[in-house]
Amino acid sequence: MRTRFEAHVHGLVQGVFFRHFTQIAAGKLELTGSVANQPDGTVLVIAEGSKDNVDKLLEWLKHGPELARVNHVDVEWVQPLNAQSDFTILR
Repeated sequence: MRTRFEAHVHGLVQGVFFRHFTQIAAGKLELTGSVANQPDGTVLVIAEGSKDNVDKLLEWLKHGPELARVNHVDVEWVQPLNAQSDFTILR
């Protein structure tokens, strides 16, 4: 069963390679979607794939890479689109 979320990650998450390491984590989990810095200092992550692997990425986002300091993650579960074939870094 495929599932999809859109998550805003809050904290010290820009300038610490958060997007790069999120792309690597998503790739290992065979997820599609994107990650992008936002003007308000958050990082937006959109991920789609198997429920187990999407849940694993969400857990990873709560901590992020070594240099990040995640305060909290706002998650919205949305309808899967099956529109992407990879996981990309935007902005």
